[in-house]
Amino acid sequence: MSDKNNASQKAKNPLLVGWNTPANLVTYARIVLVIAYIVLTVLAGPLGRDDLTLRWVAAVLFIVAASTDKIDGYLARSRNEVTELGKLMDPIADKLLMCSALIVLSVFAEFPLAWLITALFLIREIGITVMRFFIIDTGGKVIAAAWPGKLKTVFQSVALSFYMVPMWSLAGTGASADGVFTGWVRWYYLLAYALLVVALVLCLYSGYEYLKGALVKPKSSSAGNAR
Repeated sequence: MSDKNNASQKAKNPLLVGWNTPANLVTYARIVLVIAYIVLTVLAGPLGRDDLTLRWVAAVLFIVAASTDKIDGYLARSRNEVTELGKLMDPIADKLLMCSALIVLSVFAEFPLAWLITALFLIREIGITVMRFFIIDTGGKVIAAAWPGKLKTVFQSVALSFYMVPMWSLAGTGASADGVFTGWVRWYYLLAYALLVVALVLCLYSGYEYLKGALVKPKSSSAGNAR
């Protein structure tokens, strides 16, 4: 009977088991970086025109925070310390970072159709996160991310990093005319926008796949980490 209980516990660890592993500590640090990034970006103003230095620092913090997603994943796998809490908190940390970036950039109107695009991202991310908690609460188990969600995270990270970096400042006074970017700076922001649109398509598609899987298997594998 004791062996059976031990096997059952190993099959599904409690959510808080391994909360203080190095991988999870990196995830917590990324959440702290989100707060610092938001404060600096707001103080820097739209496109960093109020304080260019703060915008550069915020951009670096954003890129570092986005990059640590790979670090905690590597630590968890290499140390054989993949935990249920880590699989839950990792995508939440990503969502806090990405969604806060989208909201701040939308407030500053730094890309076309900003609030529409941000709203679509937020609806998908919040909806999937709420559903994930619900399924875990009803006995479901967190599983690894599917490829559309992982790919969405990559495109979203790159696109928002492009927007965060005040590249316009490197082009001098000729970077804009009547508030519209010109020359290579214009193409830079067009590329950033194209990457963001691709991320949005992948976001909606991965959300649909997650929802479909959750409805088909509500208790076995439906709490998937769709990112």
